Amino acid sequence: MPDPIAPPEERPCIKVCEYDEDTEWCLGCGMTKREKKAWKRAPEYRGAIHANLPARLDAMAAAGHRTGKTAKK
Repeated sequence: MPDPIAPPEERPCIKVCEYDEDTEWCLGCGMTKREKKAWKRAPEYRGAIHANLPARLDAMAAAGHRTGKTAKK
């Protein structure tokens, strides 16, 4: 089970920054590189970004990826 994600007002990035080649989702937090930039520059999208992350991490874990803090090499 992936690590719980921080509340929407907190940045979900956990400084793992390893990406799945197929989905381009970060194995640590679930965000794409584009979403990480939007998190900084467009705070109005944080809620929408945050809402997608748990399902992405679950999907990657189900596909056999290490996610969250366990994804760190």
